Amino acid sequence: MKITKKQNASSLEIALEGRLDTTTAPELERAMKESLDGVSELTMDFEKLEYISSAGLRVLLSAQKKMSRQGGMKLVHVGEIIMEVFEVTGFTDILTIE
Repeated sequence: MKITKKQNASSLEIALEGRLDTTTAPELERAMKESLDGVSELTMDFEKLEYISSAGLRVLLSAQKKMSRQGGMKLVHVGEIIMEVFEVTGFTDILTIE
């Protein structure tokens, strides 16, 4: 998985490419822990994300909880396959997806 971060003052965009699964979820978790201090607006770009597992969902849930205290988090460019996972797991009710 490739993680690309773009920060502008208190907003951060994280773009993911590839698969967010048991192997790569810890990498995203580390990247977010290093980057979220002082961030009030987190945007996650899933345009090139091909797959997400329960390990990836756990990282997103953790980020959502943290960002709800600091500001907000939204997901953009969510593909059909990833959206289906969010719908089946109920994450569409938890996350802001545009």
